[in-house]
Amino acid sequence: MAKILLTGFEAYGNTPDNPAESVARRLDGKLIDESPVIARIVPNNFFECIDFVWAAITETSPDIVVMMGEYGGRALITVERIAQNLNDSTRYGLADNKGCSLQSQMTIADGPAAYYSTLPIRAMVKAMRESGIPSDISDAPGTFCCNHLMYGILHRLHVNNLPVRAGWIHLPHLPSVAALPDNLGAPSMSVETSATGVEIGLRAILKHSEDIKEPILSRLQI
Repeated sequence: MAKILLTGFEAYGNTPDNPAESVARRLDGKLIDESPVIARIVPNNFFECIDFVWAAITETSPDIVVMMGEYGGRALITVERIAQNLNDSTRYGLADNKGCSLQSQMTIADGPAAYYSTLPIRAMVKAMRESGIPSDISDAPGTFCCNHLMYGILHRLHVNNLPVRAGWIHLPHLPSVAALPDNLGAPSMSVETSATGVEIGLRAILKHSEDIKEPILSRLQI
C-alpha cells in the first residue's frame, strides 16, 4: 500500500474557482487500490507554496506526490514532463495572491536548469485516454506558480534523497470559469471528468513503478 499526497492550488488571478482545488477536495480521503489519498489546498504564492507542500510531505510521509493546477486554454488534462528553474509571471500579467510578480528570477539560485517528473507520465496518459478522458503529455508547464512549485518540490526531494515519486497535472478551466466574459471561447472540463481523469492517473502511478516505453502520440504544441 502506497500513500498519495494530492495537492491543488486555490483560486488565483482571474480564476475564481480553481479546478485543482475542486478535484483535490473531491478525492481527499479516497482509497485507490487500497492506497489512501491525502489532499491539501495550497496557497497560490511564490515560495510559500513550496514550504507549504514540503511541510505536508514531512507531516504525511507519502510515497507519491501529485500536484495540480489550472492551465487555461488547454482542452485536455496534461501531465507535465519537466519543470524549469525560471519564474516569469509578468508575461501573463499575473501576480500571486500576495501581489508578488516575478520576472526572470530563479526558484533556486544555484539549482539546475530543470527537473524531470518522476511519475510514469506515458502510462498515466494512456490510461486516461483508454477511459475516454482527453489527456496528453506537456513539455511546457509555464512560468507561474505551477512550474515554480513543481520545480521546488522536485528539488527538495532530490537534495534530501527521498524516494518519493512526484510530478504535476494541469487541468482545463471549469465550465463556470470558461463562461466568464474574459474567457469566452476557452475550452473547459467538468470537475467530474477532471476528477475521474486524475483518479485514473493515480491508479496508473500505483500500477507502474516505471514508465511504459510505448510512444504517446500528441497534437499538443504548448
